[in-house]
Amino acid sequence: MIPRLAAVALCCLTVPGRASEWTPVPFGSVPGPYPPQAWKAGWPGCSFEDGITEGRFSIVLSNGVPWLRALYPKGSVGPDHGGGGWRFPLPGVRPDNPAAELQYRVLFEEGFDFVKGGKLPGLCGGPKTITGGDPVDGSNGWSARLMWRKEGRGQAYVYHMNQPGKYGDEFDFPKEQNFRFQTGVPHTIRLRVTMNTPGQRDGTLSIRVNDRLLIDRADMEWRAVPGLGVDGLLFNTFHGGSGPEWAPSQDCHARFSAFQWRIE
Repeated sequence: MIPRLAAVALCCLTVPGRASEWTPVPFGSVPGPYPPQAWKAGWPGCSFEDGITEGRFSIVLSNGVPWLRALYPKGSVGPDHGGGGWRFPLPGVRPDNPAAELQYRVLFEEGFDFVKGGKLPGLCGGPKTITGGDPVDGSNGWSARLMWRKEGRGQAYVYHMNQPGKYGDEFDFPKEQNFRFQTGVPHTIRLRVTMNTPGQRDGTLSIRVNDRLLIDRADMEWRAVPGLGVDGLLFNTFHGGSGPEWAPSQDCHARFSAFQWRIE
């Protein structure tokens, strides 16, 4: 019998130019609090976490399907105080992996306070986890997440080599699409990143929500060296930005489910 982790690694060996099969993230299925030992079993290999030790996550079942439920306490801003975050190294994936796709479902519970905005999970790569105003020099890393914004609007939130400021670049979902995250309704997120040729702006970023293509860019410069790729799932969810104006006015919750990824 092939050990579980070895089997996962084998499924990631693909023919160049062809997408692998989707690999699920079995984060857990036992309803109730989500303690550190359950998190470590569901997300093996993570070097840090926010929100698990503090007890802000639990598992709930809906029609037999497990959802990871996050708490955003009243007045909380950032992963130290609301929601949480960790970097999950994709099992069996090389650091220079050229392309990957992530899919998951998110449900903002009724009464969710969107305020000015907050973070949602995405993909990342490189030796450093790039967030929170970290510089991107083309060799240390990059990240591509989503954000919800005021009244449920959406955008990509991206750290890349050509971002105009210290903090992540914001690519709004097109106004003509008139997209809003609705409370009480599950949304399927699908995010794909391909690396650029070093020295060229030919990398890509695409985001679909409920099969609607909302971000489609082919001008991204993620890296300056060939050894940098897509090797991590960056689980991030919290209100902010920074400052009290981002904080929810009441306790609120969102749920996440059906995480799966594949490489090319």
